Amino acid sequence: MEQKAPILKQKLTDDLKQAMRGGDTVKRSVIRLTMAAIKNAEIARQTALEDGDILGIIAKEVRQRKESIEAFKQGDRPDLVSKEEAEMAILEQYLPEQMSRDEIVAEARKVIEEVGAGGLSDKGKVMPKLIAKLKGRADGREINEVVTELLS
Repeated sequence: MEQKAPILKQKLTDDLKQAMRGGDTVKRSVIRLTMAAIKNAEIARQTALEDGDILGIIAKEVRQRKESIEAFKQGDRPDLVSKEEAEMAILEQYLPEQMSRDEIVAEARKVIEEVGAGGLSDKGKVMPKLIAKLKGRADGREINEVVTELLS
């Protein structure tokens, strides 16, 4: 039984080759860092990652860039802000379109109804299902806020 390589990993590899040929040093370094994070996760889990897991890693990389941008803005380092923003733009190309808050609320309501959650004590039943369903399309913090609001 032959295992098919995740499409996203192949796209990253192809884009890395293209960036190297084109001399795009920023894109090359961002893709290399992302592929290293994927490889580290595969080593940690001792198994190849699926596209959903890879999306999670890319989303985490984007989140790290956002946090760095905030820190650099507070530190008055516009040079580093623009570098992080350029890297974040490259990473965001690999993520599916992000969901709006209304879409997250709609999905959360469905899951809450599915599991029959009645209050905040049932948050543990809702969150894992919802996060798995929205992986890569919505930020975990925002999902958490929506679920907390709906269950309160």
